[in-house]
Amino acid sequence: MTHSSEGHPTRQNMQTIAFYNCENLFDVYDDKRINDNDFLPNSVKKWTYSRYENKLRKLSFAIYNIGREETGKHPALVGLAEIEGAKVVKDLVKHKNLEDCQYDFVHYNSLDERGIDVALIYDSTIFEVTHSETFSIDLTDDDGSLDFTRDILLVSGLLEGEAIHVIVNHWSSRREGEKESEPKRMMASIKVSEIVQRLKTEETDPKIIIMGDFNDEPFNNSVQSMVNSNNLYNPMATVRSFSRGSVYHDRKWNLFDQIILSNNFLKSSENRFEFFKANIFDADFLKTFRGKYKGSPFRTYAGKKYIGGYSDHFPVYAIFKK
Repeated sequence: MTHSSEGHPTRQNMQTIAFYNCENLFDVYDDKRINDNDFLPNSVKKWTYSRYENKLRKLSFAIYNIGREETGKHPALVGLAEIEGAKVVKDLVKHKNLEDCQYDFVHYNSLDERGIDVALIYDSTIFEVTHSETFSIDLTDDDGSLDFTRDILLVSGLLEGEAIHVIVNHWSSRREGEKESEPKRMMASIKVSEIVQRLKTEETDPKIIIMGDFNDEPFNNSVQSMVNSNNLYNPMATVRSFSRGSVYHDRKWNLFDQIILSNNFLKSSENRFEFFKANIFDADFLKTFRGKYKGSPFRTYAGKKYIGGYSDHFPVYAIFKK
């Protein structure tokens, strides 16, 4: 511990890795390649520049504080979902709340029908990217037409010199119904397993972190089969409870946002990162503070009504220590 940050001692032997579904982080400009019509100044949602600025301010403040209580510093890596493209990620990491964090990012455009992607932001002073690529998931609708969804992002790099691989996900939603849409999430699960197995053929005992909004719980088939077939560890399975989750829907909590690890993070070895703890970042400032949804995520929109909050998801995070 070298110095204090907002009352929390800085722990040099710890790093936070997090994931945050940002709830439709769109800029205010019309992109003809995607369906961003809901997020324009003249849309029904009236997505103005001041609302965009407010969203950036709130998200950047939230990110800055994830894991700070335990480590005294900002997260080393944060996977993001529901971001429109590189511009919004750039605007986010350049916000004054994050300007001292030295964040850079990895992002690729996907063919998602809603025009949203995943990305990874990282503190460039402690993480060095050595490789990145995306993987598409081959889905079809009932009529046989292609159903384009978010790509899976793989980023490999050196965290304080130690090789790790981060796989960022945003699996298909349950909009059509949980059972009806389950095959799409199973396809994503299979794709992640293929990526993990490839990494294991390329490297002896690779350290892998799988994060994302899986739109399934830790106990659902898609997540369970991925964990079991690849000998992974899901610390979020013990975090979930009846009264706590990362997203609140139909008057119940779900833990769709998870961080899953290769088992070698559980081994104790000198000067290597090992898993310390995982949690939901549900600080009071991220919560709705009154009304029937009190305690749930303070979101940006409720349908078409502007609420002005952070996101309809809480971030999740894991702490690693040497």
